[in-house]
Amino acid sequence: MDYWFKAIRKYGVFRGRACRKEYWMFFLFNLIFQAVAIALDNALGIVFVKGRIYGPIYVLYSLFILIPGLAITVRRFHDTDHSGWWLLLALIPLVNLIFGIIFLIWLIRDGTPGENKYGPNPKEVGEC
Repeated sequence: MDYWFKAIRKYGVFRGRACRKEYWMFFLFNLIFQAVAIALDNALGIVFVKGRIYGPIYVLYSLFILIPGLAITVRRFHDTDHSGWWLLLALIPLVNLIFGIIFLIWLIRDGTPGENKYGPNPKEVGEC
């Protein structure tokens, strides 16, 4: 859970690098918190539209986590020596299908060893 808090502390920091463990632990805890938010919305009966599973708690959490989620994804791209601007391709519907697979590969594979143009390797610095 420390990695989730680390991403929150780096709210809006798009420079630097994030190792695999940092990204995927953030991703895991984010999924857990989203599930809890959905469960709370449903338990309290405050879903927006009947038949939908989400309500205001989920929406507020999603808005809160949007910037840190984008920032850690950009830093993860930097760790694999790719520009964070590639993430903009996710906004184009049909292109997203093709590049979604490429992005997943970038997120899964290990970062470039040593220092790259985005900064020092977080593993070597002791951040991961």
